[in-house]
Amino acid sequence: MITAISPIDGRYASKVSVLTDCFSEYALMRNRVKVEVLWLLELCAEAGIAQCRALSSDEQATLRAIVDNFTPEQAQIVKDIESETNHDVKAIEYYLKRQLDVTTMADITEFIHFSCTSEDINNMSHALMLKDGLSALVPLQQQIEEQVAQLAHEFRAVSMLARTHGQTASPTTIGKELAVFVARLKRQSTCIATVDILGKLNGAVGNFNAHLSAYPDVDWPALAQRVIEDGLGLKQNLFTTQIEPHDYMAELFDAMARWNTILTDMNRDMWTYISMGYFGQKTIKGEIGSSTMPHKVNPIDFENSEGNSGLANAMFGHLASKLPISRLQRDLTDSTVLRNMGVGFGYSMIAYHSVLKGLSKLKLNEHKLAADLDQAWEVLAEPIQTVMRKAGIENPYEKLKELTRGQKITQEIIRDFVEGLDLPADDKKRLTEMTPASYIGMAPEIADLL
Repeated sequence: MITAISPIDGRYASKVSVLTDCFSEYALMRNRVKVEVLWLLELCAEAGIAQCRALSSDEQATLRAIVDNFTPEQAQIVKDIESETNHDVKAIEYYLKRQLDVTTMADITEFIHFSCTSEDINNMSHALMLKDGLSALVPLQQQIEEQVAQLAHEFRAVSMLARTHGQTASPTTIGKELAVFVARLKRQSTCIATVDILGKLNGAVGNFNAHLSAYPDVDWPALAQRVIEDGLGLKQNLFTTQIEPHDYMAELFDAMARWNTILTDMNRDMWTYISMGYFGQKTIKGEIGSSTMPHKVNPIDFENSEGNSGLANAMFGHLASKLPISRLQRDLTDSTVLRNMGVGFGYSMIAYHSVLKGLSKLKLNEHKLAADLDQAWEVLAEPIQTVMRKAGIENPYEKLKELTRGQKITQEIIRDFVEGLDLPADDKKRLTEMTPASYIGMAPEIADLL
């Protein structure tokens, strides 16, 4: 692994090993075999295709076993065939013909890949790869959402001085700020989950031309639908050229990128909270934070997550912008690009593992949070001038601006100012009892809405 060009296959290989079974070339071959076999099974089950005879239950089981028993060793046989054909999908066809030649099904081998173009097989194989990849990645996204939601509930009422434009602003709570990220992430998770993964099985230019030339009385769209939807769990798209247009992929990759962008936003905020001392980090025995400064515990997990989210989004961005574009009915620019879907998933997975580790190491520093709030009495200028407006006092904003802007404000200065105002007793009492730590509005209640 130390000779790998990509860190996905080298340094971080152990973190993304589950994706090997989703996006490797072996996985692509295995899915191609599955699509070809299901197509053949459906052809044999169609009464209107007499020459592709009905199969016995044993013959059907033999065909399905070819899919179930397709190992990396079998994939190497396909690669050996490809070295002769120089065509990866044709190599699958020849591989399957060799498998059937030694069975009772040698008479139907010409119905392997019947009326198909390579893209009929490839588009659904890539779709299956995406389904598998999402099955590996989405649980990690959910784990992050759940872990942040847990922190949001735990810290729902822990007051924190907010900062807008980097300057002190009206206080909030740690929990509410984390709840914002959870809600944003969940919204994008819903977008990811609602993308239909499409497939086509309609021939060279999408019109069932060859199919009808041989068997004009067969309901080919219905037959294809049974393979695509019942057999593979995808959704049929009849509106295609030679290729499935990949629009759904763009939708999916855009949603994945938005999820990662929100994660990057959170990573940067957590990094900043750590730098401000609002959070410390649990130390792990044996770990070193700096090669020269022994005291340091760097926020490397959030930094690692941010960096890898960016790499993932660079890939997702290109996939989303490139894949829906193809010259006329077909060009091959999508083929080489599609082989890199796993790269975006891989960098995402590295980012997710890193942020989960970072979140698990957080230690809340309530003393630092309280100290910062106690040094920011000027933030009470907002509620005071708002109550002054209610009471009809002239120029409340300007008076508070003159009192507080750029000045060191203390509790005594604030209280003396309020005591001198002509306010109803209830309002004056509420303002004099207010502190920066208590001026948090509905932050805890908003956090509870998760």
